[in-house]
Amino acid sequence: MTSNITTEKDYDLICIGGGIMSATLSLMLKMIEPDSKIVIFERLEKVAEESSEAWNNAGTGHSALCELNYTPEREDGSIDISKAIKIFEQFETTKQFWSHLVQKGLIQDPKNFLRSVPHHSWVRGEDDVEFLRKRFEAMKSHPLFKTMQFSEDFPTLRKWFPLIMKDRSEDEKLAATRMEIGTEVNFGKLTEYYYKILETEFDVPVLRNHEVLDVDPDEELEWTVEVKDLNSGEKKYYDGIHVFIGAGGGALPLLQKVEIKEKSGYGGFPVSGQWLFCKNPEVIKEHNAKVYSKAGPDAPPMSTPHLDTRYINGKKELLFGPFAGFSTKFLKEGSKMDLPKSIRLDNIPSMWGVFWHNLPLTKYLIKQVTMGHKERMEDLRVFVKEAKSEDWELRIAGQRVQIIKRDKKEGGVLEFGTDVVHSNDGTVTALLGASPGASVAVPIMIDVLKIAFPEKIKSEAWKKKLSEMIPMWDRNIQDHLEEFKKVQANSSEKLKLEVLH
Repeated sequence: MTSNITTEKDYDLICIGGGIMSATLSLMLKMIEPDSKIVIFERLEKVAEESSEAWNNAGTGHSALCELNYTPEREDGSIDISKAIKIFEQFETTKQFWSHLVQKGLIQDPKNFLRSVPHHSWVRGEDDVEFLRKRFEAMKSHPLFKTMQFSEDFPTLRKWFPLIMKDRSEDEKLAATRMEIGTEVNFGKLTEYYYKILETEFDVPVLRNHEVLDVDPDEELEWTVEVKDLNSGEKKYYDGIHVFIGAGGGALPLLQKVEIKEKSGYGGFPVSGQWLFCKNPEVIKEHNAKVYSKAGPDAPPMSTPHLDTRYINGKKELLFGPFAGFSTKFLKEGSKMDLPKSIRLDNIPSMWGVFWHNLPLTKYLIKQVTMGHKERMEDLRVFVKEAKSEDWELRIAGQRVQIIKRDKKEGGVLEFGTDVVHSNDGTVTALLGASPGASVAVPIMIDVLKIAFPEKIKSEAWKKKLSEMIPMWDRNIQDHLEEFKKVQANSSEKLKLEVLH
């Protein structure tokens, strides 16, 4: 570096990306160690404009209450609920952190970002009804899901979701489950709250219109982050002990520039989301639920169709989808060269393996991309039989980059979860993937803290702080069920939500 280049020294943590992940990690670290020196970079003019933004996010508090892809059927016909249990526990951990922020007065009214909206799984036909019944019996037997209801009774289903049941014949074979403790979350609004707290309460600089160009090791066993101020065009360098890359679809291209061997073999497959949103206030009033059904054959898990009550910018909305689109961009505000530039020698086998072993997915995406309004309305009418075309309009949602990982057997595999990729010493961490995303931001960031600060998180001081913020952070809920019930009731009361009885 030349002497006329500005270098900011000695940050404890440098976060790249102004979404919910960077905000969660920074806020947790500041509440544990207020003296931590943190800086956050966001390339857009505002925070929470990409994956965290309300219109770009499904808005479901993912806790496996209604998402059928979290409870697969085994070869012997039994239902595996292990993933559902894990995701339920993760979301409850997230809620504990939110309730702590409310209790501390850092968030005034949780209803600005969080509401109780019942979660339903809804299916049609003999085979799917039988699957749902088995799923219900498996989940109902577990203490975390004991309040789940199941019904094939038409009057009951009409009470649960009248808009879907309107004009249906009782000859149809239908069934649904219901969980009252389901939630609707405006993750964009929540993320804005986080950054306001960081800037006003903890004096954390959140530098918008700043694009991170590179991350390099320096001579002092730290990391130097090269940043361009998009307003002035000036380049600056920031030195830090830890770097977190939480830039959504932009995380992979940045990770590929970091000199760590753990990045090898990773690739990304971008999928864009689209929603039909209702423009008729009378129709919107008729529905107050999240209703998930089964994805079609060859459809990826994130394409599970659902009819959703949403609250966006204080207004009740009704959305149906998602419909998949395709773009070579990794971010909604990204470049069409994102995908081509991400292809490297080390990930070509992974990319080719995924393509070769996922031809049905490719065909599915082609079909989705070529759909017109008429075809999308036909999908909607599976849910709302008399839906009128003029009442619904298409809206482009966010970009998601699914993880492609190296696999010895198939060359590469496509994953729909999240991965924390990190250097061997834990000083660089990067979050790749999409689902269940924002809903489990808190437990994911606890994992990041364990990776980045392994000695500190074992200290009594850190354990005490974390236990104050997130009482069950280091305990299995199933092994401490009575304590969890009390914690869950307290969280629900603070957050003004339905309680698990």
